[in-house]
Amino acid sequence: MCWQNCGVEADDEILYIDKMEDDIAPLDEQAVRIRELITRFESCYHQADKQAELIARAIGAGRCPPESSERPPERKKELENSRLILSRWCENPSVRDINLNVGGINANDLLSYIGKASPLKIWQVRRIVDKVGSALEPDRPYHNLALDIGDYGGPAKNPAGEFYKNNAAFLEHTKATIIHDTVDGKKAKISLALAIDLLMPCHWDFVEALVVLLKAIGGELSPRRPYTCCARNLRLSPLYDRLGIISNTFGVFWKDEKPGKNIDSDILACLGQATAVKRWLAASIDKTMRLQLQAPTDFWLEFN
Repeated sequence: MCWQNCGVEADDEILYIDKMEDDIAPLDEQAVRIRELITRFESCYHQADKQAELIARAIGAGRCPPESSERPPERKKELENSRLILSRWCENPSVRDINLNVGGINANDLLSYIGKASPLKIWQVRRIVDKVGSALEPDRPYHNLALDIGDYGGPAKNPAGEFYKNNAAFLEHTKATIIHDTVDGKKAKISLALAIDLLMPCHWDFVEALVVLLKAIGGELSPRRPYTCCARNLRLSPLYDRLGIISNTFGVFWKDEKPGKNIDSDILACLGQATAVKRWLAASIDKTMRLQLQAPTDFWLEFN
């Protein structure tokens, strides 16, 4: 389970890192908790750089810092405003002049992307409201339209689309609506249904992804900005290069290499004196980050 956020079979380096763990067993509670932090790390998270820095400080200190379940205030406000604006439109599509914005995009502009209202569009926008709402209220589950796998590629709890059997025509139309864009510059496509399922409230590009979805509902199916979700188009993230530097820094530490130019000296310093446990933890986060940042992207070309 330690490598579940990497989505790969164990290679020689993973086996070597696992052997490092075997050599220092049994692990103390704090080491286990830090490794759990690493297992939850996602490079597509909108504060992935801060999360990686937090892990570095935890490794250096030998203990996990207190964790908060609260979302960062700015992102929470984006989610709340998205839900409120879109909910009001669903209730009254003629609504105007809602004094709210999402990531600097005012409500009128956001709603203009949808175009003229129809029962199908209202149903589709409600699915986005449900998706955002499930992030704000975890007790309100979101029901997938097309994504038939669970977390980290595991089996889904319920068959995709089953919840919407009373709206079969709307569901099929949404699944048949295809967004044509690119993945790392290569022509790609993704269904509107799957794209809604993959809208991630914690993603680095949530606002732009929301815009692509609303424009697709409005009929614009060849977006100027490609759709981003999970690791799809991760190389467009403004954090991509920064995360590479942080990964390199962990690599220098655990491999005991001479620091080069492409590292963060502050992170290296906070890791402190190397120990067997620290080297194993640093190797784990370095490998995790590299696997995520360098993951093959052809998977996304036909995942629709």
